[in-house]
Amino acid sequence: MLYKNLDGTVLNKGLGDLLRWQLERRRLPPQPPFVTPRQLNDGSGLPALSPHLTWIGHATFVMRLGGKLIATDPIWRERLGTQSRLTAPGVALESLPPLDIVTVSHSHYDHLDTDTLAKLGAGPLYVVPKDCGEILRGIGLPKVVELDWWQTHVEGDLRITLVPSQHWSMRVPWDRNQRLWGGFVFESRDGTSYHAGDTALSEQVFKSIREKCPPIDWAMLPIGAYEPRWFMQPQHMNPDDAAQAFEWLGAQTFCAMHWGTFKLTDEPTGEPPARIRAWWKDHDMDPKRLWVFDIGETRALTRA
Repeated sequence: MLYKNLDGTVLNKGLGDLLRWQLERRRLPPQPPFVTPRQLNDGSGLPALSPHLTWIGHATFVMRLGGKLIATDPIWRERLGTQSRLTAPGVALESLPPLDIVTVSHSHYDHLDTDTLAKLGAGPLYVVPKDCGEILRGIGLPKVVELDWWQTHVEGDLRITLVPSQHWSMRVPWDRNQRLWGGFVFESRDGTSYHAGDTALSEQVFKSIREKCPPIDWAMLPIGAYEPRWFMQPQHMNPDDAAQAFEWLGAQTFCAMHWGTFKLTDEPTGEPPARIRAWWKDHDMDPKRLWVFDIGETRALTRA
């Protein structure tokens, strides 16, 4: 089965577009140095019973919600293809307490990292989109739940729903769009959080999540990996797009992610947080509603 986006579209960028982009990259001027901010975190606070959220890097968070310890799109790998990690994970893998649940939003290598998943082992429950489960079972992970869009899995006091995103999937050239992609909404008595995975801007996607899901307290939205726009716009949001998505979602708190960890695209590394902060100020938004984490930073999840 070949999957499509909610609006029926599929990504139409091919090898020729990729080669054009790589040629253009050679002409880019040098970028200013930037060090992604980080905080020391030895993992000792992660088992706490109170709800909290810690940014590990890229799209990886460790979150306690509904009494469960959850990791999103876990990648502790040092290298991603030719790219070395710009900064170490916010909590070392060996310092990570046992996880209850792991969610994976789609099959791209920077979100479904089999090396990391194998190290996390067979203990957690893995919740993934349809047709991604075979990858996990293939590395010896038996506890896998596969969901279609809008399907929900209940684990104790936590409800996990797979919701659409505007994206695509591929691990090898011959499996393009044969595995579903999406984001996750986590509902609990502590509040409701949303992890977008990878997504382009789509009014239909974000308004449908607002209509079908409970009000979102904390929205983890990607703000990086967006240049050049002619190539990235159909698959990744820039900070202004992410702010628009946040408004369509009607969420309470914006939690920035997907920047400052790997140099995947052409924007300067420090540009995404600067742009989202500028948008926030220009639109007179409450600064308490914007969370731009340092790597390793933990914030308490307390409803406004």
